[in-house]
Amino acid sequence: MSPDQFLAQIQRQVPAPVYLFLGAEPHRRDQCRRALVERALSPEERQEGLSRYDLDETSLSEVVDDARSLSLFAPRRVIWASNAEAALPRGKSGGEDEKGATARAAETLAAYVRDPTPGSVMVLEAGRYDLEGEDKQKAERVRKFYDCVPAVVEFPRLTVQEARLLARELARNAGVTIDRAEIDTLVETVGADGMRVATEIEKLRLYTGGSRKVQAEDVAALVPDSSASTIFVLVDALGRRDRMRALELLHKLVRQGEYLPLALSFLATLFRLALAAKEKGLRTPQQVQQQLSGPGRPIWRSRAEQILHTASIFTREQLEAVLKRIFETDSALRDANPDDRIVLEEFILRLAE
Repeated sequence: MSPDQFLAQIQRQVPAPVYLFLGAEPHRRDQCRRALVERALSPEERQEGLSRYDLDETSLSEVVDDARSLSLFAPRRVIWASNAEAALPRGKSGGEDEKGATARAAETLAAYVRDPTPGSVMVLEAGRYDLEGEDKQKAERVRKFYDCVPAVVEFPRLTVQEARLLARELARNAGVTIDRAEIDTLVETVGADGMRVATEIEKLRLYTGGSRKVQAEDVAALVPDSSASTIFVLVDALGRRDRMRALELLHKLVRQGEYLPLALSFLATLFRLALAAKEKGLRTPQQVQQQLSGPGRPIWRSRAEQILHTASIFTREQLEAVLKRIFETDSALRDANPDDRIVLEEFILRLAE
């Protein structure tokens, strides 16, 4: 089941006796953990009723034995076992004794699932592997080992669209005013990581105090490695001929460890698309998306807005001149042993004259 299905289910009915939480997405997993504890235990019961284990340090059999035990002080319990992957057999590297212990632990768990302790909920948390890509086969191996557990909640990595929706929801709940473009930049920067999205929204709330709208410069200042945002602010500074600000932003890219030839390539793409938008007379983000997107290179709405903004602050002649400067700068970066920072500084100084 999905996290949303799990959250809906525990609101309608008593939680299942055993769950497998499978997948590497941490934000939704943490959300489901908190919801389950709140549903299963009252605030007064949580100190005695919540038990935590790490299967890197404790055997699965010990966790099941604890789940079977009854407590006078905790009639309702939640037993949370993280790193559930550690209970799996280690293949050829494991000896016969280890394999036998693993098989017995699996049998013990299966017997518990058939006859669980009333009032107890056990969660086996396997968050080490993604459900797709290179980790898919490992995740399926975990699923197969715990196939006696009928209630499996899957936590795949968030898609870009899901991360955007999460960012909007978190911003709304936190009272943070932030536009689509800044949300898209934030999501792109953190790689659609839900936990990092939540962290950065909270940082932006504290930074702005909830008293003003989040700007692109705020994202560039606060979000680690937000090079895409920094580069867009750099374009804006070049449009204003603000030489000092443009140089400050270049030095920020250097501090972030940005590969400067790649940053120049990003600039080239942005200015080329801005020139194309101006030549075609495109006026709206939808027109940019329809006219300039191509197979394998979709243009998101936020990027379309950046293209239109760039086209609005430069004339056609200026855009052509910038592209010529970028070509010359790219050639300079390919010289023998160039100093990338000095080459880019010269590029900015000539554009901001």
